[in-house]
Amino acid sequence: MTFVKTVLLIASLAALAACDTAGADKSRDRQSIDRGDLAQLKWGVWVDPDGCDNWIADDGLEGYLARRLDRYGRPVCSGVAPPTVATGDFKQGATSIIGDPL
Repeated sequence: MTFVKTVLLIASLAALAACDTAGADKSRDRQSIDRGDLAQLKWGVWVDPDGCDNWIADDGLEGYLARRLDRYGRPVCSGVAPPTVATGDFKQGATSIIGDPL
């Protein structure tokens, strides 16, 4: 029984160590195919079901979404589009060699 507990403890520690993101720069894409600065992507706006804006970008392999906030930290609900509709050329920022079929 002690052997099984030891193996489980080591496996748990290894899994926990793999989750370490301390100090990671979240503004860069670290995928092996299309690495780069996320600021270089073209961003669009997706309006959520509540009518508030969210920044969206698609690089062909991954998609990114961030709530659009005003300078006071409140959601921006501009009415730029109907709820659940995306606007802008957010898919044009894709430089990946992997196509996006959607």
